[in-house]
Amino acid sequence: MNHLKVLGVHRNRKFSPNHIGNDDAIFSLVAQNLEKMQCHVTICCEDEFLQKEEIQEEYIFTMARQKEVVKKLQQLENEGKKIVNSGFGIENCFRINMTNGLIENGIPYPKSFIVPTTYAQNEVFDQLPGKGFWIKRGDFHAIHKEDVTFAASIKEAKEILREYTFRDIHDAVISQHLVGDLVKFYAVRDTDFFFWFYPYDNNHHKYTGYEAINGQSLYHEFDVNELQKVANASAEALGVHIYGGDAIVSKDGSFHIIDLNDWPSFAPCREEAASFIAQSIVQQFSR
Repeated sequence: MNHLKVLGVHRNRKFSPNHIGNDDAIFSLVAQNLEKMQCHVTICCEDEFLQKEEIQEEYIFTMARQKEVVKKLQQLENEGKKIVNSGFGIENCFRINMTNGLIENGIPYPKSFIVPTTYAQNEVFDQLPGKGFWIKRGDFHAIHKEDVTFAASIKEAKEILREYTFRDIHDAVISQHLVGDLVKFYAVRDTDFFFWFYPYDNNHHKYTGYEAINGQSLYHEFDVNELQKVANASAEALGVHIYGGDAIVSKDGSFHIIDLNDWPSFAPCREEAASFIAQSIVQQFSR
């Protein structure tokens, strides 16, 4: 596998809310590690990738999320090119796809409903236990703070849905609010790398206002090995190898995966993660 010609497609900055520098850093470190492994790496941004009439490289690693880029990646995969993360896996991490994929594969996930943003009834809300609801744009990841919003009441939830319609967001995921500790994790599938932490304790979360809703960490005991097992099963279900996510750990030690992302920033552990990511990429290229 020496001297592979590899194309790296960087993530556009609008898809890195509050993490532009961190996304830049992990991508650069992985590129450096690939070069140490005798790969010849060429880097381009998503817009440059779209403008290319022909892709010479047979191997591509990417943090891209722009929908037009994802479709082009999928087309290239169908033509036989090796791509990590897969364009199909990236699309599977879009909110509605992720919700359906995790639930269908038996992953512990909050009780949720997918509704059009014009939804004005009460039936869905009446079926969600607990106090309050999470309203999440359905078509994509969170780009703006409002794309994942807590609603304390049905009235507030409907106002959020109405705001989504003004932004041409046609569908939303409505999920129950789970009480417990928020835990964030970063991982590389089919490797031993798994890093987890309490994001509020480390001032590492896109939207710090969530702490007031979730509450401070109470450090409930839980089985880390089981979390790693379920996280890997989630990544496998969605078809991604480089991933991260969030879980809520309940008082009894049970947990639910509430989000899974293709190739996050790995900010607290990027130096160690970069070599595992590069090794995983080369391993996927060799298959």
